[in-house]
Amino acid sequence: MPDLLAEALALPGLGWLVTTAFIAGLVRGFAGFGTALIFLPVAAQIIDPVWAVTVLIVMDLAGPAPAIPRALKDGHLKDLMRLVVATALALPFGLVALFAVDPHLFKLAVSVISLIMLAALMTGKRYGGEVTPPVVWTTGGIAGVLGGAAGIPGPPVILLYMASSHPARVIRANTTVYLFFFDLMMLAGFFFAGRLAGMPLILGVIVMLPNLLGNLVGGAVFHPGYESLYRGVAYMIIAASSLSGLYAALF
Repeated sequence: MPDLLAEALALPGLGWLVTTAFIAGLVRGFAGFGTALIFLPVAAQIIDPVWAVTVLIVMDLAGPAPAIPRALKDGHLKDLMRLVVATALALPFGLVALFAVDPHLFKLAVSVISLIMLAALMTGKRYGGEVTPPVVWTTGGIAGVLGGAAGIPGPPVILLYMASSHPARVIRANTTVYLFFFDLMMLAGFFFAGRLAGMPLILGVIVMLPNLLGNLVGGAVFHPGYESLYRGVAYMIIAASSLSGLYAALF
C-alpha cells in the first residue's frame, strides 16, 4: 500500500486531477450536476479510462454526501425510486461496454457525448411530452446504460427534469440524490467485477478531499435566485473540459 501511495503521488498530471476534482465539485455544489461531464474528459487524458471512471465514483461519494439528508427532504421520492431502480437494471449492460471499450475510443466518446449533452442543455432541447412514470422508468434505463458505458448518467435525467413541472429546488434535490445512488451502484458493480482496487482506488481517495471542498463551497454560494447564472458558469466549464478532451483524442 505505501508503494502504491507513493506511486500515486508521483503520477504525472496528479495536479490536474486534483484541480479538476475541485472544480467539478464546485459546479456540482451550486448547479447540482456536471461532475462527470467536467472530470472525465480531463481525467481520461491522464489515466486509463476505466481508472478514470473508478476515480470518479470513489471521489464522488464524499462530495455530495453532506447535501443528501436535505435533498431527500426536498426531493420527489417516487420519481427518485423509479429512476434508481431502472438504472440498477440497465447498469450492467453499460458496464460490459465500458470494460471492453478501446481507451482511445473512450476518450473520444466521452468528449463527444459531453458536448452533445451540453448543446442540448444550452439550446433548451428537452422531452416535450408529459412526464409520466413510464417516461421516468425509461429515462432511468437510458441513464443506466449511458452511465455504465461512459460514466455520464446525469444528462438524460437533467433533460427530463427540465421538462417537468417541479420547482428548481426539487429538481436539484432529485438530481443530487440520484447521482449519489448511481455512484453507490457503480461502486458495487466495479467491486463485483474486481475493478475496485489498487491505483485507481487510491487516486479516488486522494482527490476526494478537494472534490468535497468544492461541493461545500458550491453549496454555500448556491442561491435559487441565481440559478441561470450558475447554469451559465457550469456550461462554460463543461465546454472547456469537453473540448480539451476532444482535442487530445483527435490530435
